[in-house]
Amino acid sequence: MPKNLLFIVLDGIGDIRSEKFGNKTPLENKNLKSLNFLAKNGINGLVYVTPGIAPESNSAVLSLLGYPVEMHGGRGPLEAIGTGVNFKDGMLGLRCNFATAEGNKLVDRRVGRNLTSEEAAQLANAINKNVRLSKGSFIFKPSVAHRAVLIIKSKQKLSANISNTDPAYRMRGGIAEALKDYPKIVMKSQALEKGAELSAELLNEFTKKSQEILENHPVNKNREKQGKLKANVILSRDAGNEVPKLYNISKKYNKRWAILADMPLEIGIGKLCGMKVMDLPLPTFTKKDYPTRVKKTLSTMNKFTCLYIHIKGPDLFGHDGDFEGKKKSIEEIDKFYFGPLLNKISLKNTIVVVTGDHATPCADKAHSADPVPMLIAGNNIKPDNVEKFSEIDCAKGSLGTLNGLEVMPEIIGIFDKQ
Repeated sequence: MPKNLLFIVLDGIGDIRSEKFGNKTPLENKNLKSLNFLAKNGINGLVYVTPGIAPESNSAVLSLLGYPVEMHGGRGPLEAIGTGVNFKDGMLGLRCNFATAEGNKLVDRRVGRNLTSEEAAQLANAINKNVRLSKGSFIFKPSVAHRAVLIIKSKQKLSANISNTDPAYRMRGGIAEALKDYPKIVMKSQALEKGAELSAELLNEFTKKSQEILENHPVNKNREKQGKLKANVILSRDAGNEVPKLYNISKKYNKRWAILADMPLEIGIGKLCGMKVMDLPLPTFTKKDYPTRVKKTLSTMNKFTCLYIHIKGPDLFGHDGDFEGKKKSIEEIDKFYFGPLLNKISLKNTIVVVTGDHATPCADKAHSADPVPMLIAGNNIKPDNVEKFSEIDCAKGSLGTLNGLEVMPEIIGIFDKQ
């Protein structure tokens, strides 16, 4: 049996061909020497992570790890746990974005994607210090750049069955779905069941009062002077009021798992499913990140059999419709992460899996239901005839087409047979 399994997920890696970008995807790139080497020396296929639905990252990651929809819950508690909040059942947890609005007209969901974590911390401090809710209390905690988490508490258990104030997402069949087209306004949260009225009321009160604090905050005044967008409203989505009950993945597969992840969501999932969370510096989403992550991968392989490794970069550029940026991001991951890693490990005793949690096509600027490529290489795996790691090439591979829930059993089955 191989010594190690590396399950490497590149966020938003999938894409589609579009005339706007020369009828190629960012993965159709001869410069991806390491990824193409793995594809050539492995077996390949496509994954429909959540068939028919453009998933949010929580549903996507949980599906890849083999957890069925009924175990997912809302994203909010996962984000809270990932940022170190002691979330308890009955609280209301929501994933948030700092955003830019003119009144309730939404200008930019991510503040031009240039809000620093330091700026976010100052804004969050002002909200926590100055906003009070009439029938409850809250914790508002920034995470990375424009991202944050909101935890609302009340004397009674709060219902999570409310609509988002962020118009870009909705729940569908128990899965949080990203929308390609949505109204460009800050939504008012609505109760979706009897008994959820207080949750919606508290969220709307927080949104209104925090917007009043943010509008004239010195950070935003300074950003305005610099010609940058104000971070003057909080968008919230994916409410949850319970800690998801995930089985322990290390016990299920009788293998010690660790997780290396860029973002709080994946960290929260790792904690709940029994993985050891390895500390990493905050990501810059540039090539500067990868030497540290290579070193951490290698050191963790000495202590754990299986590693789940989540790299965020490509998804950012897909959301921005930046084809060249996404292409460059993948090239940097290939050269500065996979290249040094493959020089240090032996594929004779390591299984390497590479896939994505979802597609984020540059043409759509949003998650989509399109499939993502997948490769499995190493040990005694007999290669198929695929020579490049791309959506088009991997479709010809011997793995065929899988859905998200089939991925983990496939990986573990191959690992155990080697």
